[in-house]
Amino acid sequence: MKFRQLADTPRIRNVLSWVVVAAVAMAATLQAAPRTPESDAVVLERLPFRAGDSGARELTTLRTAVASAPADPEPAAQLAQHYYDLAIARGDPRYVGYAQAVVSRFSGPLPPSLLTTRGMLRQYRHDFDAALSDFAGALAQDPGFASAHAWRAAIYLVQANYGDARKECEALQRLRRAVLLGGCSGLVQAYTGQLEGAYQALQLALGAARDVDQRLWLFTRLGEVAAWRGQGALAERHFREALSLGRDDGYLLAAWTDFLLDNGRPKEVLAQLAGWESSDGLLLRLAEAEAMLKLPDASRHTQALGDRFAAAKMRGDTTHRAEEARYQLHLRNDPQLALRLAAENYRVQREPRDARILLEAAIAAKDPVGAQAARDWLRTSGFEDPRWRRLGQQSALAGAR
Repeated sequence: MKFRQLADTPRIRNVLSWVVVAAVAMAATLQAAPRTPESDAVVLERLPFRAGDSGARELTTLRTAVASAPADPEPAAQLAQHYYDLAIARGDPRYVGYAQAVVSRFSGPLPPSLLTTRGMLRQYRHDFDAALSDFAGALAQDPGFASAHAWRAAIYLVQANYGDARKECEALQRLRRAVLLGGCSGLVQAYTGQLEGAYQALQLALGAARDVDQRLWLFTRLGEVAAWRGQGALAERHFREALSLGRDDGYLLAAWTDFLLDNGRPKEVLAQLAGWESSDGLLLRLAEAEAMLKLPDASRHTQALGDRFAAAKMRGDTTHRAEEARYQLHLRNDPQLALRLAAENYRVQREPRDARILLEAAIAAKDPVGAQAARDWLRTSGFEDPRWRRLGQQSALAGAR
C-alpha cells in the first residue's frame, strides 16, 4: 500500500495513501476488479450507508453537481475523490473503477485537481511513473498545489527514495501546510531511523489537525510509530483513539489487527473484523486469527482468499503480491512461493511491511540470498524497530547448519 486523509481542503482527502501502495495495499481488496460503467444511467451499487449517514447525502450532492455541470472538471474531481475515499475506507476497488469513469470523461489539458485525482488512481495500480507525471503536471500549472507534493512524497516513500521525499516535505513547509508537513516529515523520519523525531512530528501535526479524517490518520500512524518503538501500551492507546472516531477505515483496521496479531490477541481480531470479509486485506488477517485459534472458518476463508488471488491473476492484477506472499507463508505454508511473491513485490514497494514479509519468507524458505534487498534497506535506512533487526539477522543465517 498502503499520508492518507491529510486534507489541505475538505475535498482533497486521503493524501499520501499507503494502501494502495499496499496497501497499499493493506486496505485495498482483490475481490472485484475496478469497473467502468457503460453510461451514467448504470446503477453502480446500493451503498450500505447507515441510517442518517451523511455519506449518502454527500455522494448524492456530488453526483448532482456533476450532472448539472458535466463539462466542469472541478465537481468531477470532487466526485472521483469521494469514490476513491470509499475504496480505501471499505477496501473495495470497484469504487476506483467508478472514479476512473468520472475522470475519463475529460480529454485534453486537465486542471491540477483532475490531474492529481488521475495520479491518485494511477498510483493505486502501482503505475508510479504515470502518477508522478500527473502530479508534476499539476504542479507545473499551480506550484502551490500542496496535494500533488504530498502524493509525490507518498510514492517516494514507498520506493524508499527518501531524498526526494524530503524535498516534497520542504515544499510543504514553504507552503505552510502544517498538517501535511507533519505527516510527511514524520514518516520520512520514521522510515530512516528517527522514531522519536517521527513521533514528535506526528504529534505536532495532530495538534494542528481539525478534520476528523486527518486526526484518524495521524492517530493511526502514531500507533504504528509507538509500536515500532516497542511502546505497546502507547500504541494501543493511539489505535483506540483512532477507532473511537467512528469512521470506517480499512488501513486503520489492518494496522490495529496486525498489532493484535503480533501481540497474540487473535480473539480480539475476530471481534474487530466481523462483517469485513469483503475486504481481502482484512479477510487475510481474519483468517490468520482463525488459524491461530484453530477455528473451522479458517479453512473456508483461506480458500476464499485463494480464489480471489487466482481471479486477480486472471485479470493481470499484480498489486496484491505482498498480501499473497503473506497468505502463502502463514496460511498455505509455502515459503518458497511466498518468498518469490515477496521479492517481486519488493522490487516495486519498499515500505517496512514489505521488508518484513520478505525477511519472514526468506527465513522460512531457508534462503538468505532472497532477503538481501531487505537487509540492505535495514542497513542504509537505519530503521529502528528491533523486530525487523532480528528478522534481518535471522535471514542472514537462514539455512545455516
